[in-house]
Amino acid sequence: MLAVWDLQKTLPICGAVLIAALALGGCSSQFADLAPADAPPRAREPGTYLPVHDLPPDRDQAIIPLEQRAKIEAELAAARDRQAAAAKDGK
Repeated sequence: MLAVWDLQKTLPICGAVLIAALALGGCSSQFADLAPADAPPRAREPGTYLPVHDLPPDRDQAIIPLEQRAKIEAELAAARDRQAAAAKDGK
């Protein structure tokens, strides 16, 4: 008798939960279209490609001279060697 009463009590509850889940599931597509407040606006024409042939403007600054570039590379190599030696000593 107790099992029948539990079934009669839980069946409507399960039905209500199922109907509520289906109703809320139908709203999920509308929630997916919402964007956060800090998101950039969507493009008006989603099918356009980026302009790959447009080149940036020429730089106003000159290229680093070869002597200065060699000095920078030597400093970076020395720093790399020091870190490698420190890591080897630490192990």
